[in-house]
Amino acid sequence: MTDNSRASGIGGDNILIVEDSPTQAEQLRYILEKNSYRVSVARNGNEAFAMMNTAQPGLIISDVVMPEMDGYELCRRIKNNDLFCNIRIILLTSLSDPLDVIRGLECGADNFITKPYDEAYLVSRIGYLLENRYEPQDCASLPKLKITFAGKEFAIISSRHQILDLLLSTYETAILKNKELIRARDELNDLNEQLRCANQDLEAFSSTVSHDLRSPLNSIYVSCQAIEMIYEETLDEGCRDYFRHIFKAADNMNELISTFLEFSRISSRELVRHQVDLSEMARDILEDSRFDDPQQRVTFHIAEGITGNGDNRLLRVVLENLLGNAFKYTQLKETAVIEFGVTEIDGNSAYYVRDNGAGFDMSSSDRLFAPFQRLHLEKEFKGFGIGLSTVQRIIQRHEGHIWAEGEVGKGAVFYFTLHP
Repeated sequence: MTDNSRASGIGGDNILIVEDSPTQAEQLRYILEKNSYRVSVARNGNEAFAMMNTAQPGLIISDVVMPEMDGYELCRRIKNNDLFCNIRIILLTSLSDPLDVIRGLECGADNFITKPYDEAYLVSRIGYLLENRYEPQDCASLPKLKITFAGKEFAIISSRHQILDLLLSTYETAILKNKELIRARDELNDLNEQLRCANQDLEAFSSTVSHDLRSPLNSIYVSCQAIEMIYEETLDEGCRDYFRHIFKAADNMNELISTFLEFSRISSRELVRHQVDLSEMARDILEDSRFDDPQQRVTFHIAEGITGNGDNRLLRVVLENLLGNAFKYTQLKETAVIEFGVTEIDGNSAYYVRDNGAGFDMSSSDRLFAPFQRLHLEKEFKGFGIGLSTVQRIIQRHEGHIWAEGEVGKGAVFYFTLHP
């Protein structure tokens, strides 16, 4: 630095912020002014370079990614100018690639600060750089040091002080990030342990509730049977209808309890993944007696050779629900058609179950996978509204996605993907 530049005041405690985001610039200004620094703000590299004589910064904090002139180019121009070369420069960057460090050395940057930055760390780095200013000889031109990295050649002209400061700041940042990762890992482990305990408590609670609810149901069954046996000859048909209604309601309640219990267990069941023959699984499911209704004419089309990577037991639950729904919602069709196949969507395999049944209104599709939500009346189609919620939970555990398309009276198709 020349004597003229010292006399002009360049190299004081003024700080120039170069940031194209007004929000981030004001946030940074607030932090610095709170710590008694005098602050100027430029919106880009060109504006910053034009402000150098009036702002007279001793330190510049510049974002790397900016329009017109990025942070690297601004740094290079300042360091190549005899009047400004002693000004300390901090670059704000993601610092996600070793190339960032090389480019910082090439342009003569003094420090890196990663976004989002810690306020205390930022202020400490500013204090260090302002307390350790360059001497005039530090600005002297140095022979270019050529290095090759990632197939590209770079010319480093930074002084030893700059190189040391930049590498130390990079190393310090890496240590801080590593500490943050360790802390995040420990917090995640704690959360996982809490989740495991919560799942155990939920499963125990569900089992207890299931037992406590089934006990009065059993009392209802036994009481009704006893009354029918004792007063069999005196009961009229109206009383018998009441008893049939009680039995049916109790059966529905018992089925609901079983469904709720199974739904609660889905999240805690451990995944055991391997390649599953989904075509064979679908055929096996359709051989179940519930798909054998002489009053319903159904044509099944199962594509051959469909496989997927996942948990055999859980994927069976998926297909049982989707094929069961397709069978249920086509029962009013004179001729029902149900398909299971696979297609490609956005480069990924998407499995599907398609039917030509009752369908649904797409404006209500957000309710399809919500627990205990139904798009059809109970008197039209029986159910509790828990099957698709169970399917969605299983697919999410496989890191996949499920969605549906439908039209009232024209059927529906359910798609799902599995993480390979």
